[in-house]
Amino acid sequence: MQTNSNGMSNTHNVKVTRDEKSWEVEVKAEISAEALDSYRTKALNELQKTAKMDGFRPGKAPIEAVLKLYGEDTIMRRAAEMAIQHELPEILVAQQVLVIEAPRVATDVPVAGKPLSFSATAPMAPRVELGDYKAISQKHREITDDTSVTDKEHADALAHIRRERARIDKIETGTEPQKAAEEIKAMEEKDLPEIDDAFAQTIGYADAAAFSEALRANIQHEKELQAAEKRRSLILEELVKVSKISYPARLREYELDDMEARIKDDLARTGTAYEAYLTEIKKTREELRDTWKDAADTRAKVRLILSEIARVEHINPPAEALEHELQHAMERYKDADPKILRTHIAHAMRNEATIRFLEGNDEKVGHTAADHE
Repeated sequence: MQTNSNGMSNTHNVKVTRDEKSWEVEVKAEISAEALDSYRTKALNELQKTAKMDGFRPGKAPIEAVLKLYGEDTIMRRAAEMAIQHELPEILVAQQVLVIEAPRVATDVPVAGKPLSFSATAPMAPRVELGDYKAISQKHREITDDTSVTDKEHADALAHIRRERARIDKIETGTEPQKAAEEIKAMEEKDLPEIDDAFAQTIGYADAAAFSEALRANIQHEKELQAAEKRRSLILEELVKVSKISYPARLREYELDDMEARIKDDLARTGTAYEAYLTEIKKTREELRDTWKDAADTRAKVRLILSEIARVEHINPPAEALEHELQHAMERYKDADPKILRTHIAHAMRNEATIRFLEGNDEKVGHTAADHE
């Protein structure tokens, strides 16, 4: 902490309280009268440099005239601001506290010649103690789901397409859609139209056999995607369980805001107002957000875990790929701030690369050259 000309600290009665639940820090302290008077002098000198007064060139007005122009209260408020701006960071550094937002500050009324008491509250930087993510990753790499397609799955998919074909045929010949659906649902499978060469050719296949094989491949691809998503979810779920994470409540609010924005977008695409949706489900906005809190907590923890793994493993999106994605995004969001958009895209790409690293797809992870120096 800064000291005055006598070598004494400018602050006294410092008390730092860490709230483990909200993950915020509160600092209470007192700036000495001597230090506050020193900042008063600095505030006056600052105001003198910018004061515009008749009869004086900028910066040349007498101190007494500046004091009369602005008044003692204004000068002392500025002195208090300067004092806290200088002294609070010193306290946080001395206490080894890292905050992620500008502190919320409250002070007594500053008076020349008297100490100034103040309090400041701010969210602390998240703390992440990773579990053994490499062991978890290896464990799930060794677990493989059967993604082969059984004859029954293939036959069921063919039957579904045959029913859809029959339903569309009925609608095209004048049957009401609801009635067509009811009739087809009641129809026995043996009575459904076959998938023949003629039908296969209408949808771009050489013959029925080619369509059947493509259908089987599509089913297998879908099962592989589902297996990959399941593995990804299990890895992240286990990482959340074994990692120790503390973070400020504001991060969860950010996740809730993001979840709310997404559902608003989904509703807008269907022409439904968010307020109408809330009325339909008989919940207030606060009640709905409350139901999301556990999910928001998990999302916040996953973000922090992936960020920490990326930091430890030096995972970054390749510069060329990032630029490509940024240009593509700028075409869609023409009014977006490029710097903010770049940050969001880089974050999303780094998270995806980190997840692929955990899944064992090491070759898809981007490492910058500087990371290995």
